[in-house]
Amino acid sequence: MAIHAGTTLGGRYVLRSMIAVGGMGEVWRGTDADLDRDVAVKVLKDGAAENETFLKRFRNEAKNAAGLIHANIAQVYDFGEHAGTPYLVMEMVEGEPLSTMLERERTLDEARLVVILRHTCRGLAVAHEAGVMHRDIKPGNLLVQEGDHVKITDFGVSRGTDQTTLTATGMVMGTAQYLAPELALGKPATPQSDLYAMGIIAFEAVAGKRPFTAASAVDIAIAQVNEPVPALPAGVSPQLADLILRLLEKNPRKRPATALELDRLLADLDLAPGERAAPATPASSPTPTTAPRRAMPPSIAPREFRPRPDVSRRRPAR
Repeated sequence: MAIHAGTTLGGRYVLRSMIAVGGMGEVWRGTDADLDRDVAVKVLKDGAAENETFLKRFRNEAKNAAGLIHANIAQVYDFGEHAGTPYLVMEMVEGEPLSTMLERERTLDEARLVVILRHTCRGLAVAHEAGVMHRDIKPGNLLVQEGDHVKITDFGVSRGTDQTTLTATGMVMGTAQYLAPELALGKPATPQSDLYAMGIIAFEAVAGKRPFTAASAVDIAIAQVNEPVPALPAGVSPQLADLILRLLEKNPRKRPATALELDRLLADLDLAPGERAAPATPASSPTPTTAPRRAMPPSIAPREFRPRPDVSRRRPAR
C-alpha cells in the first residue's frame, strides 16, 4: 500500500507529514480524527511487512510497550493493520532525540546529563518491573523534551520474561555501540543490560565519543566483551566517573542491581558547585498499569549481527 500525506489508517488516523524513515518503517505525524489530537504513527514498509522477523518485532513492540504507562515512556495508543500495512500509534512527543543533541553539542553539562539519566531510570524501572527488558537503549531512543524530561521509545527489540527470542540461535538483537557484553555473547537480557547501555550514553555525553568503536558491528561487539573502558577526560567529576565505570563493568553483577538503585546513586552525586543536578520529576511507583490500547515508538529498527564464534574464548579485559 502506498503511504502519503493524507492517507487515513484504521478509519481515524490521518497522516500529515513524515518525521523519520528507517530500514523497517516510517514515522509520521498524524491526527486522530476521533479524538482530535496529534499522534505519531509508525508504519511498517511494504518490504518489511513481508519479512516475518520484522513483523514479529513490530508486534513485539506493540505488545510490550502497550502494557507500560509512565511519564518517562512514550505512551501507546493503538495497533492495527490497514490494507495489509501494519501500523502503531502513540503519543506525539514534542522533543528531540538525545542523539541529535549530542551531535550538535558533543558533550553535556554533568548536571543536565544526570537529570536526563534519572528520567530514563524512572521509565526503565517500570519496564523492568513488568518483566520487559528494552535491549536497545541508545540516544536515538530517548526523546528529550523541555526541562530535559525524557520519554523512552522503541521497544521493537524488547523482550518480556515470558517471550522467546526473535532470532535464530547465536543472533544478537540491539545496537552494537550500546550492547552489553553478556548480550554480545548471546546471554539473556537483564535490567543490568539496559543499565550498561546507560553507561555508554553517559560516557559519550561527557567524553564526546563512545568508548568502543570499530569498522563493523561484530568488531564493536567483540570490543564490548574484551577491551577495557578507555579513560574518561580529566575534567569529569570523580564521583560521576566512578559511577560510569561501574555501569560499564563487564560482569553485570558488578553494576547497580536496578534502575531505581541507579536513580538513587545519581541523586547522591556530589557535583561541583553550580553543577548539582536539579531533581527529576517525582518518581512514580514502578508498578506498571496495563494500557487499554496498543503501541508505537518513533525510531529506526536496530541492526542484527552475529558475533564471531571465538568471542567467548578470549580472555575478558579486567
